[in-house]
Amino acid sequence: MQTTSRTPAPGEGAEPLAGPDGSRLVSGSLLRTVLMGALGSLMLFVGSLGVGWLASVSPLRQTPVIIAMRFTTAGAIVSILLLAVGGMLLIREWLRLGQKLNRWGPGSGRWVLIAIAAWSAPMLVTIPLFSRDVYSYIGQGRVMANGLNPYEHGVSTIDNFFQLGADQMWSESPPPYGPLFLWLEQLVVAVTGANPDAAVLWFRAMCVLAVIACMWLIPRLARLHGINPARALWLSVANPLFLTNFIVSVHNDAIMIALALAGTYVAAVHRNWKGGLAGTALVTLSVAVKPITLVFLPFIGLLWAGKNASWPRRFVVWFLTLLWALALLGLMGLVNGFGFGWVAAMSTPGSVSIWYAPVGFLGGLASALAAAVGADAGQWRGTVHSIGQALAVPVILWLMFTGRDERIIRRLAWAFAAIVLFSPMIQAWYVVWLIPLFAVTGIRSDWQVDVLFFLTAFFMIYAVSDQLDVFPYLDLDLSSGRLIAAVVALSYGVYLWFLDPATKRLLRGRSESPVRSAVI
Repeated sequence: MQTTSRTPAPGEGAEPLAGPDGSRLVSGSLLRTVLMGALGSLMLFVGSLGVGWLASVSPLRQTPVIIAMRFTTAGAIVSILLLAVGGMLLIREWLRLGQKLNRWGPGSGRWVLIAIAAWSAPMLVTIPLFSRDVYSYIGQGRVMANGLNPYEHGVSTIDNFFQLGADQMWSESPPPYGPLFLWLEQLVVAVTGANPDAAVLWFRAMCVLAVIACMWLIPRLARLHGINPARALWLSVANPLFLTNFIVSVHNDAIMIALALAGTYVAAVHRNWKGGLAGTALVTLSVAVKPITLVFLPFIGLLWAGKNASWPRRFVVWFLTLLWALALLGLMGLVNGFGFGWVAAMSTPGSVSIWYAPVGFLGGLASALAAAVGADAGQWRGTVHSIGQALAVPVILWLMFTGRDERIIRRLAWAFAAIVLFSPMIQAWYVVWLIPLFAVTGIRSDWQVDVLFFLTAFFMIYAVSDQLDVFPYLDLDLSSGRLIAAVVALSYGVYLWFLDPATKRLLRGRSESPVRSAVI
């Protein structure tokens, strides 16, 4: 592979950092930002003691501090306030870090790594926040351990599933996960005996390893595109959405994305049959965690085909990519005896919608219109959702067949984004899927990074005010708790954008290191 002059890796070099005005940055200023972000993360930890998702049978419920935080009205209110302020403080310090490392010179990567480590540390022992999917992993692992097919038997087929923390939504629903993650679920259950607290830590350890893998892969993918690796790392892994969704919430999407990025990197560096086979295998393992990364495969095929490949060669390689992926998935299905049962399960998360997703919003309008004219509201809503999801297909095909060779991974990013944007349900972690791909291929310091800031703040505000485990017998009900969190977090967001002297209009008109020519 041809190489050009290399952008320094995170942590390389010892030259002093420059601030936004070109002056030398005092390390104490950066340290203050790191410590304030760590304080925000610590506030999330303390808040989780009162309103985080904790299994009913967890012995932690008997500890005095959790009793005070979880089972008293004052404790619950304090927990909600800590959650709202801590999450937004973390966003502020992420923004401040980017501002202070404005020129992204040598040594900037070291501070990004320090920030990631400091902000992640309290998250390692935080009670799960913003989602309780990790408890459904335990339930599905128990189904596997009992020799049942989880695609045919919901977690309710095993006694005591609700006391172990799983959402009732999963009681009869098949998991939208592939065979690899089912094996990981079974492994964790076997090791922990389905102890919910121990299992959460095991799943979190897997996610942390995946985050570390992303920290290694993202700078290298950025250098392939001539993008400053430290800035790409700041935009992606240091982003509070990335850390909270992959570490605090313990989403298996961390494993999925790490494997997909690994496959993409291998295929981009070794644009031949060896790199193609290895890259496809890694992406297929990602598919075997969550099948959504199937969209990576045609772009891995383009990388495999090599630079300036003819169309006949591209079609042949696409066929080989698909054949190799299907062979690996078929082998896994043969070993576990479930075949391709995960294909039908892929519709599980797509059967719901949310108001802020464009297609979900249009589906709600169609439902209201149908109700007004006496038609079947569910059918109208379902039709809109199906049409919306179908619109992603021509976008993906267009990106497969058009565009420059050196922009294959950028085209992949937009194809993945099309799936998210045309879905009736957009969760915060769906957005996190996209951030690394856009970061390594270039997010400009103009409206593009403003959009990322807005999305990060929006989903943090939504998260802290949505998923709260409020004890039902308090004077404070769940709706009131959500309202308190929403008002506090939204007020903090407005302050950051319009009033805070340090962060208002923070990311407009900023300088950054020049983009070098791509070498993939």
